[in-house]
Amino acid sequence: MQIDILTLFPEIFSGPFSESMLKRAQEKKLVQINIHNLRSWAVDKHNTVDDRPYGGGAGMVIMVEPVDKALNQIKTKDAHVILMSPQGTRFNQQMAQNLAKNKHIIIICGHYEGFDERIRLHLIDEEISLGDFILTGGEIPAMAVVDATVRLLPGVLGKTESLAEESHTKPGYLEYPHYTRPVEYKGWEVPEVLLSGNHAEIKKWREKNSRKTSGISDTNNG
Repeated sequence: MQIDILTLFPEIFSGPFSESMLKRAQEKKLVQINIHNLRSWAVDKHNTVDDRPYGGGAGMVIMVEPVDKALNQIKTKDAHVILMSPQGTRFNQQMAQNLAKNKHIIIICGHYEGFDERIRLHLIDEEISLGDFILTGGEIPAMAVVDATVRLLPGVLGKTESLAEESHTKPGYLEYPHYTRPVEYKGWEVPEVLLSGNHAEIKKWREKNSRKTSGISDTNNG
């Protein structure tokens, strides 16, 4: 998979993308992540990519021309272009699974007051939001989308079976509780079924104790 990120602050990504799983995925060439400074496609000698909005109002707006020029240069026939924006669809595990099927993803990070509306109308395929709260820009949400997506790529995680059981893989449910050594600590004990070696009973216990996410009702159990 190839991931290209358009941002005004490329240095922000250096830490998260050079550690842990994302670092290993890049070293194994399972994903190629390219960070682009949007100012490279600025339309004037001052590297300006934002301007005051028509009609007045507070803040500056990212212009359509630099974004269009950038996409014209880095976009491939397989590219799926994402805009990180407050009005986007709230990101979830199923969206990450769908994104992991793409060969090429381009993520545009917003900043300032927002984007020229023509970017949203004509240049992208999808809008994504992390939730109903305000951040200083789209960089942190972009990191979350990349992390959630890349970890689903074949070969990134050591044990693929862990993906099938983890939280949110079954919509509306979180993963079952985990225990490890010691068996007893301060009177807090590991459930006996997990020590039994009976895999069928352990599976039943785990299914029963998978936690429902908030707002999800269980119609079978009332």
